Amino acid sequence: MKKIFKRLGIFLVSLSLVFAFSSCEATKNANNKQKGAVIGAAGGAILGAIIGNNVGKGGNGEIGAVIGGVVGGAAGIIIGDKMDKNAQKIEEEIPGAVVERVDDGIVVTFDENSGVNFDTNKYNINEASRATLDKLTDILIEFPDTDVLVVGHTDSVGSEEYNMTLSKNRAEAVTNYFTGVKGLSPGRFSTNWFGETSPVATNETAEGRAQNRRVNIVLVPNEKMKEEAQKEADGN
Repeated sequence: MKKIFKRLGIFLVSLSLVFAFSSCEATKNANNKQKGAVIGAAGGAILGAIIGNNVGKGGNGEIGAVIGGVVGGAAGIIIGDKMDKNAQKIEEEIPGAVVERVDDGIVVTFDENSGVNFDTNKYNINEASRATLDKLTDILIEFPDTDVLVVGHTDSVGSEEYNMTLSKNRAEAVTNYFTGVKGLSPGRFSTNWFGETSPVATNETAEGRAQNRRVNIVLVPNEKMKEEAQKEADGN
C-alpha cells in the first residue's frame, strides 16, 4: 500500500510539473521546436486538432497508434525544427490551407473554402482539388521522413450511416490520389474517417456545414526521423 501511495505521489508531482511548464510564459512564447523539448511526452493534442472530444467514434483503427508520442529533449528540438520548416513550406505553397503545428506533427485542414473540396454527395477528386494535392505531393517528396494520416469528415445532412461512408470514401479518395496517381509509397499513409461525429462548427448554418465538410492531412515524424534525431542529439 505504501508503494502505491509513493507512486501516486510521484505521478502527481510529475503532472504538476507538466502543467507548470506548459503554462509558463516562456513556453507560451516559445516556437514549436522549443515546446517539443519542454512539454515532452505530455502531448496528444494532435488528436484534439482532428476530432476534438470525439475519441473512439467512427474510423477504421486507432489514430493514436499512427500519431505516436511526443519526442522530448534535444531530439525533440531537432524534430521540431524540421517540422517547422515543413509547415512553413506548406503555408507558402498552399496559402488556402489551414496549417497548425501541434506537438511533433502538422495538421493541415482543407474545407470547401481552402483547397480540397468535393461536389455534393460525391467523393471523386475534382480539378481544383487535384491542383492543391499536386502541390502537397511535391512537399511530401521534399520532406520524405514523415508518415501521413488522411482523415475525412462531413456535415450532419443525411443519415449518420451515409455520412460515415461518404467520409470514408472521400478520405480514401485523397489517399488513393497520393499513392495511386502520384506514386507515393502506400506504406507511408493511413486513412481514417468520422462522418458527422466530429464537427468543428455548427451544422445549423451553411457556413458551418461547409467547415465541417473537411479533410485533415496530418504529417508526423516517421521512425527514421526519430532515430536520426536521437543520434544527432547523442552526438553520434
